[in-house]
Amino acid sequence: MTNASVHIRSARRAAITLLFAAAVYETLARSGIFAAALLPTLPQVAQTLVAMLVDGTMVWHVAYTLYRVIFGFSLAVAVGVPLGILMGRFRAVENFFLPLASALMPIPSLAWVPVFILWFGIGNTTTILIVFYAATFPMLLNAWSGVRAVNPLWLRAAGVMGASERRLFWKVIVPGASPFIITGLRQAFLRAWIAVVGAEMLAASNWGLGWTIFDAKEFLNADVMLASLAVIGCIGFIFERLVFGSLERITVIRWGMMRAAKD
Repeated sequence: MTNASVHIRSARRAAITLLFAAAVYETLARSGIFAAALLPTLPQVAQTLVAMLVDGTMVWHVAYTLYRVIFGFSLAVAVGVPLGILMGRFRAVENFFLPLASALMPIPSLAWVPVFILWFGIGNTTTILIVFYAATFPMLLNAWSGVRAVNPLWLRAAGVMGASERRLFWKVIVPGASPFIITGLRQAFLRAWIAVVGAEMLAASNWGLGWTIFDAKEFLNADVMLASLAVIGCIGFIFERLVFGSLERITVIRWGMMRAAKD
């Protein structure tokens, strides 16, 4: 089966699922169980979304949120992946950082928002740092677990064949840990979105999808809230299918570390 046919079948299944969810929502919206102001129909939500796109407000909200997510997420990857690999390779690094990660990870990122506001004020700095905090620990712990899960026989075999530490790292450790690292990227990105929306509700100023949802709630603009949620869902879907799916195909599947799901 060609890659094109696999993508077509995957897109068809996704479309069926989304259409079913839309049909259930539309049925509830038109049933009269909820007030029309609280549960607007999909055409009303779509009309609001189009209007916000045309006048540029939604574009700016998306731009601000994406900037905060990508900045904080990139910082988390830059810190979490190398530190996780070092923890997996060196016992002293693991003994120092693992208790700290175990203590901090259970603390919800939103619990830090009031503290960060006191320290850094309202705006991008606080929101980006909240995203960084939320995304770092999944990345770090998955990289650490991935390095520890590398088959010791591979390491010994590479050492016997005279592989240097550098070649051992790039040819054995990184490919062996890659499924865990990809999983860490996905988990970190998910937590980054949860964190940025919550942080924008409390610490953003005038721009961002989280701020839009919170502001619309004050005026009972359910259509604006749902339009913003739809945009968040679309961005997440695109990143999952195009970014992380492509990254998985060009790394762990190509290296033979895991198999693609069968249709």
